[in-house]
Amino acid sequence: MQRAAEDLATAMPEPGLAVGTQAPDFNLPNAFGERVRLSDLLAEGPVVLTFYRGAWCPYCNLQLRALQQSLPEIEARGAQLVAVTPQLPDKSREQVEDDGYAFEVLSDLDDRVMQAYDLYFEVPADLDAVYRERLGLDLAEYNGPDRRVLPVPATFVIDGDGVIRAAFADVDYRKRMEPAAIIAALDQVGD
Repeated sequence: MQRAAEDLATAMPEPGLAVGTQAPDFNLPNAFGERVRLSDLLAEGPVVLTFYRGAWCPYCNLQLRALQQSLPEIEARGAQLVAVTPQLPDKSREQVEDDGYAFEVLSDLDDRVMQAYDLYFEVPADLDAVYRERLGLDLAEYNGPDRRVLPVPATFVIDGDGVIRAAFADVDYRKRMEPAAIIAALDQVGD
């Protein structure tokens, strides 16, 4: 696992799109199969866009719970929270229902959004074997057959014009943008 992390850090020294970049539009299914387009959300105001690995990831779950707790502060600033994952919508629906998330969870089923935001990577076969054999985690169960793909966890604060105003992406899956930093970025968007 350590070698795979080092290889990823070498391959992606600066993952994610930079502040000031126009956020690529997308149209993805949510946990209930309804299509959600980023440009439609941006027409209503800023969007906090977060990418996570899946319901199986304990660090992702901690982050999503913290974001859920911060949702009133995010919404008070006229923003919406959207999470993107490579997992199948059925897995996302289970997660939304079990954890009571009141924000959109979208499934990037063809990996295009992860690629557009420069977060996409394929899990090496040896790491996938470790996941399966040591951790009992079969990525195909979550992402679908032959999809050993994940995003580098990342968060983008996007203003209503579609410009990324704050960004955080780190190949160390344990590091995430803190809710306080998201709120501070949203306060800057409002200025």
